[in-house]
Amino acid sequence: MIALFDFDGVVMDTETQYTIFWDRMGKEYFGVDDFAATIKGQTLVQIFEKHFPGRTADQERLTALVDDLERNMTYEYVPGAYEFIRALNDAGVPMAIVTSSNKVKMAQVYRAHPELPELMDAILTSEDFARSKPHPDCFLKGMEVLGGRPEETLVFEDSFHGIAAGRAAGAYVVGLATTNTREAIAPLCDMVIDDFTGLTPDYFSSAQM
Repeated sequence: MIALFDFDGVVMDTETQYTIFWDRMGKEYFGVDDFAATIKGQTLVQIFEKHFPGRTADQERLTALVDDLERNMTYEYVPGAYEFIRALNDAGVPMAIVTSSNKVKMAQVYRAHPELPELMDAILTSEDFARSKPHPDCFLKGMEVLGGRPEETLVFEDSFHGIAAGRAAGAYVVGLATTNTREAIAPLCDMVIDDFTGLTPDYFSSAQM
């Protein structure tokens, strides 16, 4: 078994902060509500290409605002995430974080949580793959780096794009109901959990992968 974790909304409870920001941007730029739901799991480059093509000034402003948000963001573990990751580490399970965040953002995370890179065998960011979620490239890259096959890979995701990427990669997808409801993600996942509280590696080793 190998384990691939998305970061925001899976390892760290940051999605609420991003949702507030992107919903505000959606209202400001497009006059729409729930804009954050349409871009979750995507890189900033993807967001710009789809929603702000050719709008250089807007892209520069949004980049600066996102950088400021991430510098001041509160990075707290999703309940049970640290304990579960530590237990996987102690059990010798290969693990990687696979995130649409960039290296600059993750450097902020490491300052708040220097233990995180020590617990992981690899941390892959948006710079490490050409296409981000919902394409499977990031998770396939994670499997390659850890030396695992799709049929032995657990993917932990919370966003619709991330869940789709995990399924397209052929992994066993565990959906976290931290960002979307259980009812919304259950048909798209192999398993749904609220968070990692009380979970052990054995819980997933017995899953019908």
